[in-house]
Amino acid sequence: MYKITDECLACGACKAECPSEAINEGDIYVITDACVECGACVETCPVGAIIEK
Repeated sequence: MYKITDECLACGACKAECPSEAINEGDIYVITDACVECGACVETCPVGAIIEK
C-alpha cells in the first residue's frame, strides 16, 4: 500500500493517473483502500510525495 506524505502539493497529477480511483482530494491527497498498488501515482508525483507504507 502507498501513502502520500506532507510533501504533497495537491496538484492532482496522481489522482488523474490512478486507474482504481483510490485517491481522494484534501489539503494533501489521501490513498484509500481501493488502491491496487500499481505504482502509477508514484511515477507521476512531481515532488516524490508518495511512498510505500
